[in-house]
Amino acid sequence: MLWLLLIITLPTENTSARMRVWRTIKALGCSSLRDGVWLLPARDNTRMALESSAEDTRKSGGDAWILEAATTDPQTESFVALFDRSADYTALLDELAQYDPLANDLATNRKLLRSFAKRLAVIIETDYFPTTLQATTSQRLLAAEADLRARAAKNEPAFRQGEPEKLNPTDYQNKTWATRQDLWADRLASAWLIRRFIDPQAQFFWLADTAECPADALGFDFDGAHFTHVGPYVTFEALMLSFGLERDEALQRLGKLVHALDVGGSAPEAAGFLPLLQGLKRRVVDDDQLLREGGQLLDDLYYAFSTQEHAL
Repeated sequence: MLWLLLIITLPTENTSARMRVWRTIKALGCSSLRDGVWLLPARDNTRMALESSAEDTRKSGGDAWILEAATTDPQTESFVALFDRSADYTALLDELAQYDPLANDLATNRKLLRSFAKRLAVIIETDYFPTTLQATTSQRLLAAEADLRARAAKNEPAFRQGEPEKLNPTDYQNKTWATRQDLWADRLASAWLIRRFIDPQAQFFWLADTAECPADALGFDFDGAHFTHVGPYVTFEALMLSFGLERDEALQRLGKLVHALDVGGSAPEAAGFLPLLQGLKRRVVDDDQLLREGGQLLDDLYYAFSTQEHAL
């Protein structure tokens, strides 16, 4: 394999030129073999970039040479390892795993995702020997960007400042509850939670237009609803906190799963539950039936989580 060596002596008296050349070399992703000796794989673009740096160095009062060298195994493997960007991709993937659209407003989250995109572009630009981590990180970022666009397009509820209010379940019995039709993770799980733990006789009204919510119905999971996203919590989590259910460790785990599916985040079970929910949605279009069958899935998960907690 062919490599390019840039051997330079930076100008000693021209500080600004010395810093400019050094920044250029670092931006190219050169690997340092020793002081003043920098390595890049031999390609048309890297050759042009190094020649430009060498010329800049000479014009600024320094010395520069570009040499071409060939390697064979195992030296090639050793040189390739110098350009491993795995740590950079892993760090960005960790931050994407912690990314939560509810932690900030839409504008702040757009800015955050743009910063992730810029970091990824810098890593890719100097990733001369890409691995599957490049594709994985790119896909994760694209998914996060798509989720944010979808939330804005579908008018998903914005988060409300503050903390969920503390309520007595006895004051919320035999009520009519209303949310947006075409149930998805948070609305489905919230309806299940209401009927399972808060109001066993609850009746549900599925809204095509939230502006037409009946005055006597308790709205949930839409802007202006009585129960919706509050602070960092999705509606399911807010309902748990409002009605004193947060000590139930199985519900806590369900809350993390719902949060991850609705707005992002990390929950080990989310990857397994998502295709089940997607399959259910493709098979069933009636929201009452979705609640019945989806509720059975949530029942199973709740019992599984409860059994695991008890076993521990």
